[in-house]
Amino acid sequence: MKRPPVPSIDPETAKTIQLLVLDVDGILTDAGVYIGAKAQGEPQEWKRFDIQDGLGVRLLQAAGIEVALVSGRVSQATEVRAKELGIQACHQDARAHKLSIVNALREARGLPWEAIAMMGDDLPDIPVLERAGLPMTAVNGVPEVHAIAEWCAPVPGGRGAVRCAAEALLVARGVWEETVNRYLESRRVL
Repeated sequence: MKRPPVPSIDPETAKTIQLLVLDVDGILTDAGVYIGAKAQGEPQEWKRFDIQDGLGVRLLQAAGIEVALVSGRVSQATEVRAKELGIQACHQDARAHKLSIVNALREARGLPWEAIAMMGDDLPDIPVLERAGLPMTAVNGVPEVHAIAEWCAPVPGGRGAVRCAAEALLVARGVWEETVNRYLESRRVL
């Protein structure tokens, strides 16, 4: 299936972004959670992450944009994925108090809200989206989030939405081709 075109982002806005905050369930995943238990009764949980989203995160990092995960659900799968992608700021709060977490990240880095992009899909994301310099969502976002978002991925969360966001940000900054070429050159070494 061919991916729909990626909407553009205003270049001036894109150039101010230094931190992209990602919700996890519904943005990095398709919002599905597989829950079961081992024979001994120990709970197990699995989530599906999109590999192309992971490369999008790596490209953002290579271009100097920090990526943070902020989830309203505590999950070991999220911790594993964050570690795998080299994401240092992985915060999970079962109460879904995301605003205080993102504000602490912002203050620790000395960033204004305009330097933060947030990609979320559901009600717990709204307090951050309302303040972010670039509020973003995916097509599966709830209507209340779409009403706030200035940019929307043309695909659902967990199906390449973060990759689309990475591409749109880096194209708008004028560094997409350079970043991709650097990535490819590092893979062409024998």
